Amino acid sequence: MSSTKSIEELHVWIHELRDVLGVDHVIYHTANIRGEQVGAFTYPLDWVRHYIENDYQAIDPVLLGAVKRFHPIDWKTLDWSSPHARQMMRESQAAGLGNQGWSIPIWGPKGEFAIFTVNHRATDPQWAVYTRDHAKELLLASHLVHQHTKRILNNEVEAPTTDLSPREREVLSRLGLGESRARVADALQISENTLRAYIDSARHKLGAANVTHAVALATARGMIVPSGVLPKY
Repeated sequence: MSSTKSIEELHVWIHELRDVLGVDHVIYHTANIRGEQVGAFTYPLDWVRHYIENDYQAIDPVLLGAVKRFHPIDWKTLDWSSPHARQMMRESQAAGLGNQGWSIPIWGPKGEFAIFTVNHRATDPQWAVYTRDHAKELLLASHLVHQHTKRILNNEVEAPTTDLSPREREVLSRLGLGESRARVADALQISENTLRAYIDSARHKLGAANVTHAVALATARGMIVPSGVLPKY
């Protein structure tokens, strides 16, 4: 994560973090670092737009609870009794979100506030075991994401370039050799959703219309090896 140079790259990295943590979704959002709102998440974009358009932040029990606390919050301990909150929860699950959540409020010395959340579909007993066993690494991950977000927003990095990350180069190299997406994801030990995030990021950097175009551009620019020998990173 220390090599990320932009919020867009951080967004891709969040997808891999989701796979490592073994949950359905990971979400990071900050309200006021340098006056900017920043988000990196694995939620469906349609749900994020729906949340914003309906101003759910004004009634979201998770957000309302987090701004009053300093310790991790299990969503089950929050007040979901209002009709609006229950409706929001029903709509979120219909959009693909899980029924369980664990959120960590992050406070900075100058009043900065951010929230890091893992979201998953599980029974109450399963979730209790997961949060107990992973509490320490979730806390560590939350503060690492926050630290590197501040680093990026404070311009403590070189200006972003169009170069591909090592993982993006390996993804395009393997796809260029004719490997299926499922095989590439399996070889890299990531989900196909995370693989798609790397592909989309590489296409955006290269200005490519599709995967074939991205492979061609990356090969022409010397970013990937066009032969049958994969680069080692």
